[in-house]
Amino acid sequence: MNVTTIGIDLAKTVFSIHGTDQHGKVVVRKRLNRPKLLPYIAQLPPCLIGMEACSGAHHWAREMTKLGHDVRIIAPRFVAPYRKSSKNDDNDAEAICEAVGRPNMRFVPIKTEDQQAVLCLHRIRRGLTKERTAQINQIRGLLAEFGLIIPQGRYAARRRVPEILEDAENDLPMLARRLLIRNKVSEHHPAIYARSG
Repeated sequence: MNVTTIGIDLAKTVFSIHGTDQHGKVVVRKRLNRPKLLPYIAQLPPCLIGMEACSGAHHWAREMTKLGHDVRIIAPRFVAPYRKSSKNDDNDAEAICEAVGRPNMRFVPIKTEDQQAVLCLHRIRRGLTKERTAQINQIRGLLAEFGLIIPQGRYAARRRVPEILEDAENDLPMLARRLLIRNKVSEHHPAIYARSG
């Protein structure tokens, strides 16, 4: 097979592949399921492989690079201008194949597994921080319904929530007090008291 350039539209289950030879003639147009993708790529001669930056792209790029291919990841916004018709998996693979061969195309550096692990850490931490902020704002809103105001920020919540829950004179109904305590809105609540840094 004379394939020199391949565009792969990554997916969870079925991958679309579009390949051309050195003259730009289409020599491959197929779909493969996940278990068949790497064996298929392994039997090809070393070629230029392009894929969009999406979930799984760095994993596939590392695996295909180990097989001797020159793998490039492209941001989706740079692929879109090369799509010739409606957006679907096959047309996306063709557009990626076209884009990856352009001399002035910008590529996303392939991340190592260690770099991906650090990225996981940052994304999970960002999610936990958002959850914490949402929980604090919910608590502030609930307490405001009883005229109990807490300034913004987790440090104010850390100080004021236990004070409010322990103050028997503040007219906070017992049901609300019990619900907040039962949901561990207390001195050690992770959403309020977890450190960001």
